Amino acid sequence: MSLLSWIDSVVDESGLWTRCHKCGAILYIKHLKKNYYICSSCQTHLQMTGRERLQSLIDPGTWQPFDETLSTIDPLKFSDQKTYISRLKDAQFQTNLQESVLTGTGLLEDIPIALGIMDFNFMGGSMGSVVGEKFTRLIEYATHEGLILILVCASGGARMHEGVLSLMQMAKISAALNIHQNKANLMYIAVLTSPTTGGVTASFAMLGDLIFAEPNALIGFAGRRVIEQTLQEKLPENFQTAEYLFDHGLLDLIVPRDFLKTALFETLKFYQKAPLKKKGKIPPSLFKPSNFLSEEKFRRKLKKQKLKKQTYRSALDTNAKANLSKDDLTSLTKVAESVFKKIKNKQNLAISKSKRKQKKLIKFNQKMFQSLNLFYNYY
Repeated sequence: MSLLSWIDSVVDESGLWTRCHKCGAILYIKHLKKNYYICSSCQTHLQMTGRERLQSLIDPGTWQPFDETLSTIDPLKFSDQKTYISRLKDAQFQTNLQESVLTGTGLLEDIPIALGIMDFNFMGGSMGSVVGEKFTRLIEYATHEGLILILVCASGGARMHEGVLSLMQMAKISAALNIHQNKANLMYIAVLTSPTTGGVTASFAMLGDLIFAEPNALIGFAGRRVIEQTLQEKLPENFQTAEYLFDHGLLDLIVPRDFLKTALFETLKFYQKAPLKKKGKIPPSLFKPSNFLSEEKFRRKLKKQKLKKQTYRSALDTNAKANLSKDDLTSLTKVAESVFKKIKNKQNLAISKSKRKQKKLIKFNQKMFQSLNLFYNYY
Protein backbone atom coordinates (compact mmCIF):
# COMPACT_ATOMS: atom_id res chain seq x y z
CA MET A 1 0.00 0.00 0.00
CA SER A 2 1.36 3.40 -0.98
CA LEU A 3 1.54 6.31 1.43
CA LEU A 4 -1.16 8.30 -0.40
CA SER A 5 -3.63 5.40 -0.43
CA TRP A 6 -2.97 4.81 3.28
CA ILE A 7 -3.67 8.51 3.99
CA ASP A 8 -6.90 8.30 1.98
CA SER A 9 -8.05 5.25 3.93
CA VAL A 10 -7.30 6.99 7.24
CA VAL A 11 -9.20 10.10 6.09
CA ASP A 12 -12.22 8.03 5.04
CA GLU A 13 -12.37 5.67 8.01
CA SER A 14 -11.53 7.90 10.96
CA GLY A 15 -14.20 10.55 10.42
CA LEU A 16 -11.87 13.14 11.94
CA TRP A 17 -10.26 14.29 8.72
CA THR A 18 -11.43 15.26 5.26
CA ARG A 19 -9.81 16.32 2.02
CA CYS A 20 -10.38 19.54 0.07
CA HIS A 21 -11.77 18.59 -3.34
CA LYS A 22 -9.91 21.45 -5.03
CA CYS A 23 -6.39 21.60 -3.61
CA GLY A 24 -6.30 18.15 -1.98
CA ALA A 25 -5.28 19.46 1.44
CA ILE A 26 -6.11 17.24 4.41
CA LEU A 27 -8.26 19.15 6.88
CA TYR A 28 -9.16 18.46 10.48
CA ILE A 29 -12.98 18.46 10.63
CA LYS A 30 -13.14 20.10 14.06
CA HIS A 31 -11.12 23.08 12.82
CA LEU A 32 -13.02 23.07 9.53
CA LYS A 33 -16.35 23.49 11.33
CA LYS A 34 -15.00 26.44 13.28
CA ASN A 35 -13.86 27.96 9.99
CA TYR A 36 -17.35 27.58 8.43
CA TYR A 37 -16.14 24.75 6.16
CA ILE A 38 -13.69 27.00 4.32
CA CYS A 39 -10.44 25.35 3.28
CA SER A 40 -7.55 26.96 5.15
CA SER A 41 -5.10 26.48 2.28
CA CYS A 42 -7.08 27.54 -0.84
CA GLN A 43 -10.16 29.26 0.71
CA THR A 44 -12.56 26.97 -1.16
CA HIS A 45 -16.05 26.85 0.34
CA LEU A 46 -16.84 23.18 0.99
CA GLN A 47 -20.29 21.62 1.37
CA MET A 48 -22.18 22.58 4.50
CA THR A 49 -25.35 21.01 5.92
CA GLY A 50 -28.56 22.98 6.33
CA ARG A 51 -28.43 22.85 10.13
CA GLU A 52 -24.84 24.11 10.16
CA ARG A 53 -25.84 27.03 7.96
CA LEU A 54 -28.71 27.69 10.32
CA GLN A 55 -26.37 27.86 13.31
CA SER A 56 -24.06 30.23 11.46
CA LEU A 57 -26.87 32.69 10.65
CA ILE A 58 -29.50 32.62 13.42
CA ASP A 59 -28.98 33.82 16.99
CA PRO A 60 -28.90 30.90 19.47
CA GLY A 61 -32.26 29.93 20.95
CA THR A 62 -34.38 32.04 18.57
CA TRP A 63 -35.12 29.53 15.80
CA GLN A 64 -38.76 28.51 15.36
CA PRO A 65 -39.09 25.84 12.65
CA PHE A 66 -42.09 25.45 10.33
CA ASP A 67 -43.61 22.27 8.90
CA GLU A 68 -40.92 19.90 10.17
CA THR A 69 -43.07 16.81 9.70
CA LEU A 70 -44.21 17.66 6.18
CA SER A 71 -43.02 14.90 3.85
CA THR A 72 -43.67 13.97 0.26
CA ILE A 73 -45.56 11.07 -1.24
CA ASP A 74 -44.86 9.20 -4.47
CA PRO A 75 -47.48 10.61 -6.88
CA LEU A 76 -45.99 8.98 -10.00
CA LYS A 77 -44.93 5.68 -8.37
CA PHE A 78 -41.49 6.45 -9.77
CA SER A 79 -38.73 3.87 -9.83
CA ASP A 80 -35.41 3.48 -11.61
CA GLN A 81 -32.75 1.34 -9.94
CA LYS A 82 -34.58 2.08 -6.68
CA THR A 83 -38.07 3.26 -5.90
CA TYR A 84 -38.59 6.92 -5.07
CA ILE A 85 -39.85 6.07 -1.59
CA SER A 86 -36.71 4.06 -0.79
CA ARG A 87 -34.52 6.94 -1.99
CA LEU A 88 -36.45 9.31 0.24
CA LYS A 89 -36.04 7.04 3.25
CA ASP A 90 -32.30 6.73 2.63
CA ALA A 91 -31.93 10.50 2.37
CA GLN A 92 -33.99 11.01 5.53
CA PHE A 93 -31.86 8.50 7.40
CA GLN A 94 -28.56 10.02 6.22
CA THR A 95 -29.45 13.67 6.83
CA ASN A 96 -31.98 13.34 9.67
CA LEU A 97 -34.29 15.65 7.71
CA GLN A 98 -37.77 15.11 6.32
CA GLU A 99 -37.06 17.16 3.21
CA SER A 100 -34.28 19.11 1.52
CA VAL A 101 -35.29 22.44 3.04
CA LEU A 102 -35.46 23.98 6.51
CA THR A 103 -37.92 26.82 7.01
CA GLY A 104 -38.78 28.97 9.98
CA THR A 105 -38.29 32.28 11.72
CA GLY A 106 -35.56 33.58 13.98
CA LEU A 107 -33.41 36.52 14.93
CA LEU A 108 -30.36 37.61 12.97
CA GLU A 109 -28.47 39.94 15.30
CA ASP A 110 -31.83 40.71 17.01
CA ILE A 111 -33.59 41.42 13.70
CA PRO A 112 -36.58 39.11 13.07
CA ILE A 113 -36.44 37.31 9.73
CA ALA A 114 -38.09 34.46 7.86
CA LEU A 115 -35.44 32.03 6.71
CA GLY A 116 -35.38 29.09 4.30
CA ILE A 117 -32.26 26.94 3.85
CA MET A 118 -31.79 24.21 1.26
CA ASP A 119 -29.62 21.20 2.10
CA PHE A 120 -27.73 19.75 -0.86
CA ASN A 121 -27.03 16.53 1.03
CA PHE A 122 -30.72 15.58 0.78
CA MET A 123 -31.11 14.23 -2.77
CA GLY A 124 -28.99 17.02 -4.19
CA GLY A 125 -31.24 19.68 -2.69
CA SER A 126 -33.78 18.89 -5.39
CA MET A 127 -37.06 20.79 -5.38
CA GLY A 128 -40.16 18.64 -5.05
CA SER A 129 -43.74 19.45 -4.14
CA VAL A 130 -42.98 19.58 -0.40
CA VAL A 131 -40.08 21.98 -0.92
CA GLY A 132 -42.37 24.26 -2.92
CA GLU A 133 -45.10 24.02 -0.31
CA LYS A 134 -42.75 24.78 2.58
CA PHE A 135 -41.24 27.75 0.79
CA THR A 136 -44.66 29.09 -0.19
CA ARG A 137 -45.97 28.79 3.37
CA LEU A 138 -42.87 30.56 4.67
CA ILE A 139 -43.23 33.39 2.15
CA GLU A 140 -46.93 33.81 2.92
CA TYR A 141 -46.20 33.91 6.65
CA ALA A 142 -43.44 36.48 6.10
CA THR A 143 -45.82 38.56 3.98
CA HIS A 144 -48.60 38.59 6.57
CA GLU A 145 -46.22 39.24 9.47
CA GLY A 146 -44.18 41.86 7.60
CA LEU A 147 -40.89 39.97 7.91
CA ILE A 148 -37.81 40.19 5.72
CA LEU A 149 -37.30 36.96 3.79
CA ILE A 150 -33.95 35.24 3.24
CA LEU A 151 -33.63 32.06 1.17
CA VAL A 152 -30.33 30.17 1.03
CA CYS A 153 -30.24 28.16 -2.19
CA ALA A 154 -28.26 24.97 -2.81
CA SER A 155 -29.95 22.73 -5.33
CA GLY A 156 -29.54 20.68 -8.45
CA GLY A 157 -32.96 21.83 -9.67
CA ALA A 158 -36.44 20.35 -9.87
CA ARG A 159 -36.87 16.77 -8.66
CA MET A 160 -37.44 14.50 -11.66
CA HIS A 161 -39.13 11.84 -9.51
CA GLU A 162 -42.22 14.05 -9.23
CA GLY A 163 -42.40 15.20 -12.83
CA VAL A 164 -44.62 18.19 -13.58
CA LEU A 165 -45.53 18.58 -9.91
CA SER A 166 -41.95 19.59 -9.14
CA LEU A 167 -41.83 22.01 -12.09
CA MET A 168 -45.07 23.61 -10.90
CA GLN A 169 -43.32 24.71 -7.71
CA MET A 170 -41.29 27.24 -9.71
CA ALA A 171 -44.43 29.21 -10.57
CA LYS A 172 -45.96 28.63 -7.15
CA ILE A 173 -43.02 30.09 -5.23
CA SER A 174 -42.59 32.92 -7.73
CA ALA A 175 -46.26 33.90 -7.37
CA ALA A 176 -45.93 34.04 -3.58
CA LEU A 177 -42.77 36.14 -3.94
CA ASN A 178 -44.57 38.53 -6.27
CA ILE A 179 -47.08 39.32 -3.51
CA HIS A 180 -44.33 39.58 -0.90
CA GLN A 181 -42.19 41.95 -2.96
CA ASN A 182 -44.57 43.91 -5.17
CA LYS A 183 -47.80 44.04 -3.14
CA ALA A 184 -46.51 44.11 0.44
CA ASN A 185 -43.24 45.90 -0.53
CA LEU A 186 -41.14 43.64 1.67
CA MET A 187 -37.53 42.67 1.09
CA TYR A 188 -36.36 39.30 -0.18
CA ILE A 189 -32.67 38.39 -0.17
CA ALA A 190 -31.45 35.34 -2.10
CA VAL A 191 -28.17 33.74 -1.02
CA LEU A 192 -26.77 31.47 -3.73
CA THR A 193 -24.35 28.75 -2.68
CA SER A 194 -22.64 26.03 -4.67
CA PRO A 195 -24.38 24.53 -6.56
CA THR A 196 -27.50 26.49 -7.51
CA THR A 197 -28.75 25.14 -10.81
CA GLY A 198 -31.78 24.09 -12.83
CA GLY A 199 -35.30 25.11 -11.90
CA VAL A 200 -34.22 26.82 -8.68
CA THR A 201 -32.00 29.22 -10.63
CA ALA A 202 -34.78 29.71 -13.18
CA SER A 203 -37.26 30.77 -10.50
CA PHE A 204 -36.89 32.11 -6.97
CA ALA A 205 -33.08 32.13 -6.77
CA MET A 206 -32.88 34.99 -9.27
CA LEU A 207 -35.90 36.95 -8.01
CA GLY A 208 -34.26 38.51 -4.96
CA ASP A 209 -34.26 42.23 -4.35
CA LEU A 210 -30.65 41.56 -3.44
CA ILE A 211 -28.77 38.48 -4.63
CA PHE A 212 -25.72 37.40 -2.64
CA ALA A 213 -23.43 34.52 -3.56
CA GLU A 214 -20.52 32.64 -2.06
CA PRO A 215 -17.11 32.84 -3.78
CA ASN A 216 -16.66 30.44 -6.72
CA ALA A 217 -20.20 29.11 -6.33
CA LEU A 218 -21.52 27.13 -9.28
CA ILE A 219 -24.64 28.96 -10.50
CA GLY A 220 -26.43 28.19 -13.74
CA PHE A 221 -29.39 26.59 -15.44
CA ALA A 222 -28.19 23.97 -17.92
CA GLY A 223 -24.92 22.08 -17.57
CA ARG A 224 -21.67 23.27 -19.07
CA ARG A 225 -21.36 20.33 -21.48
CA VAL A 226 -24.94 20.76 -22.72
CA ILE A 227 -24.31 24.43 -23.53
CA GLU A 228 -21.00 23.68 -25.25
CA GLN A 229 -22.55 20.94 -27.38
CA THR A 230 -25.52 23.15 -28.27
CA LEU A 231 -23.49 26.25 -29.16
CA GLN A 232 -20.53 24.30 -30.58
CA GLU A 233 -18.25 26.68 -28.70
CA LYS A 234 -15.78 26.37 -25.88
CA LEU A 235 -16.91 28.32 -22.85
CA PRO A 236 -14.64 30.36 -20.54
CA GLU A 237 -13.05 28.55 -17.61
CA ASN A 238 -14.88 30.64 -15.04
CA PHE A 239 -18.25 30.23 -16.79
CA GLN A 240 -21.22 29.74 -14.40
CA THR A 241 -19.20 30.85 -11.39
CA ALA A 242 -20.29 33.57 -8.99
CA GLU A 243 -17.50 35.86 -10.21
CA TYR A 244 -18.53 35.45 -13.85
CA LEU A 245 -22.16 36.25 -13.03
CA PHE A 246 -21.13 39.22 -10.89
CA ASP A 247 -19.09 40.65 -13.78
CA HIS A 248 -22.15 40.31 -16.03
CA GLY A 249 -24.49 42.03 -13.57
CA LEU A 250 -26.53 39.07 -12.34
CA LEU A 251 -25.35 39.27 -8.72
CA ASP A 252 -25.22 42.14 -6.27
CA LEU A 253 -22.51 40.90 -3.92
CA ILE A 254 -20.08 38.03 -3.43
CA VAL A 255 -19.72 37.39 0.27
CA PRO A 256 -17.43 34.86 1.98
CA ARG A 257 -19.29 32.49 4.26
CA ASP A 258 -17.61 33.68 7.46
CA PHE A 259 -18.72 37.25 6.69
CA LEU A 260 -22.25 36.42 5.49
CA LYS A 261 -24.07 37.03 8.78
CA THR A 262 -22.41 40.43 9.20
CA ALA A 263 -23.19 41.40 5.60
CA LEU A 264 -26.83 40.41 6.02
CA PHE A 265 -27.09 42.29 9.30
CA GLU A 266 -25.68 45.48 7.78
CA THR A 267 -28.07 45.16 4.84
CA LEU A 268 -31.11 44.60 7.06
CA LYS A 269 -30.10 47.43 9.35
CA PHE A 270 -29.79 49.78 6.39
CA TYR A 271 -33.15 48.59 5.03
CA GLN A 272 -34.91 49.16 8.35
CA LYS A 273 -33.68 52.75 8.53
CA ALA A 274 -34.44 53.57 4.89
CA PRO A 275 -36.38 56.88 4.90
CA LEU A 276 -38.22 56.45 1.57
CA LYS A 277 -39.42 52.92 2.19
CA LYS A 278 -42.94 52.40 0.80
CA LYS A 279 -45.54 50.60 2.84
CA GLY A 280 -47.42 48.02 0.83
CA LYS A 281 -50.80 46.39 1.24
CA ILE A 282 -51.76 42.76 0.85
CA PRO A 283 -54.85 42.29 -1.35
CA PRO A 284 -57.87 41.27 0.80
CA SER A 285 -58.56 38.25 -1.39
CA LEU A 286 -55.26 36.72 -0.33
CA PHE A 287 -56.07 36.51 3.36
CA LYS A 288 -58.37 33.54 2.78
CA PRO A 289 -57.82 31.21 -0.16
CA SER A 290 -60.90 31.05 -2.37
CA ASN A 291 -61.92 30.05 -5.86
CA PHE A 292 -64.49 31.30 -8.34
CA LEU A 293 -67.27 29.00 -7.16
CA SER A 294 -66.90 29.88 -3.48
CA GLU A 295 -66.82 33.60 -4.31
CA GLU A 296 -69.95 33.30 -6.47
CA LYS A 297 -71.80 31.42 -3.72
CA PHE A 298 -70.79 34.07 -1.22
CA ARG A 299 -72.08 36.85 -3.49
CA ARG A 300 -75.42 35.11 -3.97
CA LYS A 301 -75.81 34.61 -0.24
CA LEU A 302 -75.19 38.30 0.35
CA LYS A 303 -77.77 39.25 -2.26
CA LYS A 304 -80.38 36.99 -0.68
CA GLN A 305 -79.68 38.39 2.77
CA LYS A 306 -80.02 41.96 1.51
CA LEU A 307 -83.31 41.21 -0.21
CA LYS A 308 -84.68 39.51 2.90
CA LYS A 309 -83.74 42.49 5.05
CA GLN A 310 -85.32 44.93 2.62
CA THR A 311 -88.56 42.96 2.35
CA TYR A 312 -88.77 42.47 6.10
CA ARG A 313 -88.25 46.18 6.84
CA SER A 314 -90.69 47.34 4.21
CA ALA A 315 -93.23 44.78 5.41
CA LEU A 316 -92.91 46.08 8.95
CA ASP A 317 -93.41 49.65 7.73
CA THR A 318 -96.53 48.75 5.77
CA ASN A 319 -97.79 46.72 8.72
CA ALA A 320 -97.42 49.70 11.00
CA LYS A 321 -99.21 51.94 8.51
CA ALA A 322 -102.09 49.56 7.94
CA ASN A 323 -102.34 48.80 11.69
CA LEU A 324 -102.40 45.09 11.04
CA SER A 325 -102.31 42.65 13.91
CA LYS A 326 -99.17 40.62 14.53
CA ASP A 327 -101.07 37.37 14.27
CA ASP A 328 -102.21 38.11 10.76
CA LEU A 329 -99.31 36.39 9.01
CA THR A 330 -101.06 36.03 5.69
CA SER A 331 -101.39 39.75 5.25
CA LEU A 332 -97.73 40.21 6.15
CA THR A 333 -96.61 37.73 3.51
CA LYS A 334 -98.79 39.42 0.90
CA VAL A 335 -97.28 42.79 1.73
CA ALA A 336 -93.79 41.32 1.61
CA GLU A 337 -94.49 39.81 -1.80
CA SER A 338 -95.78 43.10 -3.13
CA VAL A 339 -92.69 44.92 -1.84
CA PHE A 340 -90.46 42.28 -3.38
CA LYS A 341 -92.21 42.79 -6.73
CA LYS A 342 -91.69 46.53 -6.46
CA ILE A 343 -87.98 46.04 -5.85
CA LYS A 344 -87.75 43.75 -8.87
CA ASN A 345 -89.59 46.28 -11.01
CA LYS A 346 -87.19 48.99 -9.90
CA GLN A 347 -84.24 46.79 -10.84
CA ASN A 348 -85.76 46.09 -14.26
CA LEU A 349 -86.37 49.81 -14.80
CA ALA A 350 -82.76 50.58 -13.91
CA ILE A 351 -81.54 47.94 -16.37
CA SER A 352 -83.78 49.28 -19.14
CA LYS A 353 -82.57 52.83 -18.45
CA SER A 354 -78.95 51.76 -18.69
CA LYS A 355 -79.69 50.00 -21.99
CA ARG A 356 -81.34 53.15 -23.35
CA LYS A 357 -78.31 55.19 -22.34
CA GLN A 358 -76.02 52.75 -24.11
CA LYS A 359 -78.12 52.97 -27.28
CA LYS A 360 -78.03 56.77 -27.15
CA LEU A 361 -74.26 56.72 -26.73
CA ILE A 362 -73.87 54.38 -29.70
CA LYS A 363 -76.03 56.65 -31.88
CA PHE A 364 -74.09 59.71 -30.75
CA ASN A 365 -70.77 58.03 -31.55
CA GLN A 366 -72.03 57.02 -34.98
CA LYS A 367 -73.10 60.58 -35.75
CA MET A 368 -69.76 61.95 -34.57
CA PHE A 369 -67.91 59.45 -36.73
CA GLN A 370 -69.98 60.40 -39.78
CA SER A 371 -69.44 64.12 -39.22
CA LEU A 372 -65.68 63.63 -38.80
CA ASN A 373 -65.54 61.62 -42.02
CA LEU A 374 -67.36 64.39 -43.87
CA PHE A 375 -65.01 66.98 -42.40
CA TYR A 376 -61.85 65.13 -43.43
CA ASN A 377 -63.23 64.34 -46.89
CA TYR A 378 -64.18 67.99 -47.43
CA TYR A 379 -60.76 69.36 -46.49
